[in-house]
Amino acid sequence: MGGSGIELTSEDVTATRQSVNLKKKITLANGIALIVGNIIGSGIFLTPKGVQERCGSPGLSLIIWSVCGVFSLVGALCYAELGTTIVKSGASYAYILEAFGPLVGFVRLWISVLIIEPTVQAVIAITFATYLIQPFYPTCEPPFVAVRLLAAVCVCIIMFMNCWNVRYGTRIQDVFAYAKVFALIVITITGIVFLFNGKGSGSLSKPWVGTTSNVGDITIAMYNGLYAYSGWDTLNFMVEELQDPYRNLPLAIYVSLPICTVIYILTNVAYYAVLTPADIIASDAVAVGFASRTLGVAQWLIPLAVATSTFGGLNSSIMASSRLFFVGAREGHLPDYFAMVSLKQFTPAPSLILTGLLTLIFLCVEDIFDLINYYSFMYWLTVGLSIAGQVYLRISQPNLPRPLKFSLFFPIIFCLACLFLVIVPFFEDTKESLIGCGMLLTGVPMYFLFVHLSPEKRPTIFSKISEGCTRLFQKLFPVAISEVEIKGDF
Repeated sequence: MGGSGIELTSEDVTATRQSVNLKKKITLANGIALIVGNIIGSGIFLTPKGVQERCGSPGLSLIIWSVCGVFSLVGALCYAELGTTIVKSGASYAYILEAFGPLVGFVRLWISVLIIEPTVQAVIAITFATYLIQPFYPTCEPPFVAVRLLAAVCVCIIMFMNCWNVRYGTRIQDVFAYAKVFALIVITITGIVFLFNGKGSGSLSKPWVGTTSNVGDITIAMYNGLYAYSGWDTLNFMVEELQDPYRNLPLAIYVSLPICTVIYILTNVAYYAVLTPADIIASDAVAVGFASRTLGVAQWLIPLAVATSTFGGLNSSIMASSRLFFVGAREGHLPDYFAMVSLKQFTPAPSLILTGLLTLIFLCVEDIFDLINYYSFMYWLTVGLSIAGQVYLRISQPNLPRPLKFSLFFPIIFCLACLFLVIVPFFEDTKESLIGCGMLLTGVPMYFLFVHLSPEKRPTIFSKISEGCTRLFQKLFPVAISEVEIKGDF
C-alpha cells in the first residue's frame, strides 16, 4: 500500500527514471569517519562517571575500558563477516531477519523503534546541550527545559541537513570526526603533562583503593563502558550506500576500532591524572571539570569541543537509524511510506523524519542514566542474537558465499558474553529488566496483527489510516518507493 498518492510532474518522472534509490556515495574515508564519529560521541564525556561509580577504583575502571574496547572489536569483526555475506543495510535487523525469519526480525525492529534508536540519540543530544550550556551555569546544573530545547534544535538541524543531501551528512561527519579526535588528544596531552609534573590528583598512585568485587556492579560498569563504544556497527546500517563494501567495510572497522580504544584509554588516564574519583562521580560533565582545572582562560574550548563531538555522533547515529527504518519498511515491517526516497535528493527523507521525531519524544525523559540502562539491555540482546544468527548460518548454510570468514571461536565467545550482559541485570535491576522484556514482547502481537495477517483480514480502519497518512505525507514531501521491491504490506 502507499505506492501511489500524488501525481508526478514531468521533472519528477525524469528523476524517477534515473532510479529512485539510495546512491553509493560513502567512501572508505567517509566510512571510517562515520564509525569513529559515532563511537566517539557522548559516551567518553558522559559515562566515565557511571563506570567509576560502579567500579569504585581507577584501576578497575581502566581495565573495564580496555575490556570493552576488545569486546567491541570482536563484535565488529563478526559484523564485518556478516556485512560482507549479507550485503543489506540495517545491520543486526537484516542479519536476524535472514537467520531467524520475519517474526524475530520484526521484534528486533520493533524494539529499535520503541527504545534503542531514539534512546541513544536522545542521550547524545542531551549531552550536546549540557556541555554547550554548562559554561553559562558554572556553579549549578543547567535548567532542564533549556537543555532539552537546545537538544531538540540540534536534532532538527541534523534531520533537515540529512534530508536535503546525503553529502551534507557525510561532510558534517568528516569535519566533526577530526574535531573530536583533536579534542581528546588535547585532553590526553594535558593530563599526561599534569601527571609527570606532579600537579595531578594522585588518583593513579593508589589505583585499587575502593575496588568493588560485586559482579552486578562490574556488569553495569561494562554497560556504561560499552555504551561509549556503541557505534561500531554504524557502517553496517548503511552498507548498501558504501562503495566497494567487500573491501571498505572490513577495512573501515580494522582502522576505526583500535583508534577509538587507544583514545578512550588515554583519555581516562588523563581524567584520573587531574581529577579524583569523587570529582568524576560528582559531575555529569567530566571534561568541563577537567578543563576548569587545567586550561585556565582557555577552558571554554573543551565544552565547545565536546559539543562538536556529540553533534557529529548524533549525525552519524541518525543517519544509521534512518537506514534501519528504511530497510524495515522495505521488508514490509513498517508502513510503506518509510521505504520511500526523495525524488530529487535521493535521501530516505521519511525514515529520517521518523527517527528525528522519536528522538524528540525521548528528550522528555529526565534521567539519562535510566535511558542508558534501558538501551544497553535491549541493544546487547539484539546484537547477541544477530551474532547467534551468524553461527546458525554457518551451520545451516555452509556453502553461502563468505568473502570474509573468521573462526567460529569469535562469534561463540561474543554470544556467551552478550548472554552474560543480558542475564546479570535481572538480578541487579530486576524491575527495569522486566519492563524491557515486556516492551520486547509487545512486538509479537504487533507482528501477527500488522504483518502476518493477510490484508483482507485486518481491520479496514488500519489500512485506511495508513493509506491516508501516506497520501498526505507524499503531498508534503515528494517521495517515491525505492526501486528495491518491498516484501509485505504493513
